[in-house]
Amino acid sequence: MSDYFHLRAVPPSALRNSANWLQRLFEDDWDAVRERIGRHREEVLDKSYLDHELLYTGAEVVLGGLPVYPADHDKPPFLLLTAARTHQVSSYLGAADFEALWRLAREELLPRYGGAGAEREARGVFAAAHRDLTAFYGQTARYGDAVVKWLLP
Repeated sequence: MSDYFHLRAVPPSALRNSANWLQRLFEDDWDAVRERIGRHREEVLDKSYLDHELLYTGAEVVLGGLPVYPADHDKPPFLLLTAARTHQVSSYLGAADFEALWRLAREELLPRYGGAGAEREARGVFAAAHRDLTAFYGQTARYGDAVVKWLLP
């Protein structure tokens, strides 16, 4: 089973710094979340989510945040971004030049994705994820929401 990195938008007034509350937030299925909070209110990166950090070197908050550890320490922490931090990430991604980011990270990424012969496909996957993250953070910032992230199987 593959792991997925989930990002969910949460109104600041609803956000709780409680691992139990955060876990319940992720117990809803994707369709229920989309119906309840709308399009671009959730984003999911597949098992290669850590490789996306290579694109955003120096801007780790795109995938990082303030950790909140669940009671079950075998599970990864939840990561929280305040509405203000979400706005900063949205601004960063909105101004980021994907081609420049790709050029800086490609040498490290390509060996993991089939080498130079697979560059077009690998670049396309990362470009699509970049567009999705930009749309997610952009809409979330427009709503003034915070973001909660969690690694789920």
